[in-house]
Amino acid sequence: MPDQQTNERRLTIARAMAEAIQQEMQRDPAVFVMGEDVGGFGGIFGNTRGLFEEFGKERVRDTPISETGFISAAVGAAMDGMRPIVELMFVDFFGVCFDAIYNQMAKNIYFSGGNAKVPMVLMTSTGGGYSDAGQHSQCLYGTFAHLPGMKVVSPSNAYDAKGLMTAAIRDDSPVVYMYHKRLQGMGWLGTEAGATVNTPEDDYIVEIGKAKVVRKGTDVTLVGLAMGVHNALKAADKLAENGVSAEVIDLVSLVPLDRETVINSVAKTGRLIVVDEDYHSYGVSGEIIATVTEHDISKLKASPARVTFPDVPIPYAKNMEQFCLPNPDKIVAAYHAMQKSAR
Repeated sequence: MPDQQTNERRLTIARAMAEAIQQEMQRDPAVFVMGEDVGGFGGIFGNTRGLFEEFGKERVRDTPISETGFISAAVGAAMDGMRPIVELMFVDFFGVCFDAIYNQMAKNIYFSGGNAKVPMVLMTSTGGGYSDAGQHSQCLYGTFAHLPGMKVVSPSNAYDAKGLMTAAIRDDSPVVYMYHKRLQGMGWLGTEAGATVNTPEDDYIVEIGKAKVVRKGTDVTLVGLAMGVHNALKAADKLAENGVSAEVIDLVSLVPLDRETVINSVAKTGRLIVVDEDYHSYGVSGEIIATVTEHDISKLKASPARVTFPDVPIPYAKNMEQFCLPNPDKIVAAYHAMQKSAR
């Protein structure tokens, strides 16, 4: 993660996403945006702010509330030579349009024997923490990562957000770009300050499929993505107060998944805790743990642990939601439980 002490041009993730889209639209006339409230309103999370004024309604298209319709249209446009960016406002809404996503967007390159490309970006919001209940607060990382044919990314800071968006737009495969609402820089969402970092004005690429070691350590590896990275960094600070050196890995990309960076870190520390705001079972956390244990279990000094959202619908009540969400204290507690059980 870029050093915030030397920032010269700090952007929010929302602003960084919009800037990447703007630059790619200026560079390539095949790039356009579709979705609900992406036009004059600028997107409810700020991702398309300013684009309508510059590019007009032909290239920044507000759509009816019909996710199946406009995502299917984006698939067709992509296969016909355009590079659409389409927003599914909340990832929770995937249920009404998953046929368009998984049976069309994800599979059409394979179905065509590689003769067709589907260069489109599906961007969608994830995450809870602001009492918007079970239909507007999920992450569902594992749902999308589980299904082949789509690249899946999720930035934790503005620098990565811009570079990942640029990379996603230029990719000839479909990319699911999952942004966490609490990291967007929209004050009403309770923004995480650490997500607003130095972001160059020039265009650049952040490689899809490459994790980042954002804090080096020797005693335990903490692995997360999006909001989980910030929780892990805060937990690392707390652990350091007791002399524990935690290494923090930002996965950045789920598909492709950089397993090597995680394996190398755990080989050094011997301990692994995965932080994931998605549901506990059948998800990213289990995949990371399986990756490490299948590689070389002899390097582990303790059984791996995970700090995740329990397998229940996300509560509306603030105290109940906060009880369920991962946080730094839960990560620290997981480390101490790991040490106790290893004795």
